[in-house]
Amino acid sequence: MRHKEFTAAVLFDYGAPLRLENAAIINIATGDVLVRIRAAGLCHTDLEVIEGQLRAPLPILLGHEASGVVEAVGAEVTGLSIGDHVVLSWNPHCGHCFYCDRDLPILCETYLREGARSKHFDGTARVALADGRELHQLMFLGSFGEFCVVPAHCAVKVPQRIPFEASCLIGCGVMTGVGAALNVARIGFGDTVMVIGCGAVGLSAVQGARLAGAGCIIAVDLVGEKLALAERLGATHTCQPPDMDAVRLARELTGGRGADVVLESAGSQTGFRLTMEAVRPGGEVIWLGKTDVNADVSFRWGSLMQEKRIRRSSYGGARPARDFPLLAQAYLEGKLDLDKLITQRISLAEINEGFAALKAGRAIRSVVML
Repeated sequence: MRHKEFTAAVLFDYGAPLRLENAAIINIATGDVLVRIRAAGLCHTDLEVIEGQLRAPLPILLGHEASGVVEAVGAEVTGLSIGDHVVLSWNPHCGHCFYCDRDLPILCETYLREGARSKHFDGTARVALADGRELHQLMFLGSFGEFCVVPAHCAVKVPQRIPFEASCLIGCGVMTGVGAALNVARIGFGDTVMVIGCGAVGLSAVQGARLAGAGCIIAVDLVGEKLALAERLGATHTCQPPDMDAVRLARELTGGRGADVVLESAGSQTGFRLTMEAVRPGGEVIWLGKTDVNADVSFRWGSLMQEKRIRRSSYGGARPARDFPLLAQAYLEGKLDLDKLITQRISLAEINEGFAALKAGRAIRSVVML
């Protein structure tokens, strides 16, 4: 049964550009919602799949940071109606496994088991090409197209006043960065916080640290333009290696102790090592960035001592039904700036140019407008 025909950007081969193809929705289960995508952000995770660093079955619809309008709802769906504006979450979860029972939906056993297949939890596809070949959906979404089918709890209603190009960022980069500061880290009022890496996630972490009441926020990046943007978003100090020593700066600002909390979003081995040198004894490190899963990262043993706490976070402790509306409201109240994260708005036909800009470091976020 073909419900909707639409245009989508599809990856057929690693290292190759995405191709615009005719696709169709072939299945909407009773617990699904059909969303007309209005805006989708280009994220590094998508780029990792394109370049083959992150393996996924092909052909595949990429895209996992998106917002849109509910077009249809399955028979068992409650709480959502046609016409609702929604932000999409890439973390469906069963709600009753070992990890879901412990309030860790990001570790849901079904989510982790089924993720590699890039199909819905029931093992079936929702989208196919015009020739009948099933399309896989990255991270259970696949939002680089005009329509997307998701489990109902992955479509979170937000106020209609927030623009789609701003709300889509909440679904991944903003949730990860702001959430790391508000949900994961224990930032006390007046604390000194360092953020390493000022891309979309890092700049969101800067804003999250500000919202948490940090007194001193040190932004670290190799690119001066990103540091200037970090200052506009709440950083009180900036550091641009190698011309400046981030560890020395943190200690100078804290009477020799080091930062209370360090958030790493650069995803570099140098950045990971820096977190442990810059954090104070008894302080907290949150790793948001990532490197090759098989790569070794070395540390000076002494930097790991003195009761320091380390935690890896993939989605900022997200509880989307709670957090997405709160972040949207913070934007509407002027407390959270999403507009400055958008480098360019592009069409679906320009998506490969958008990924080239992301790879070259020329873009914080390119947003496909549909």
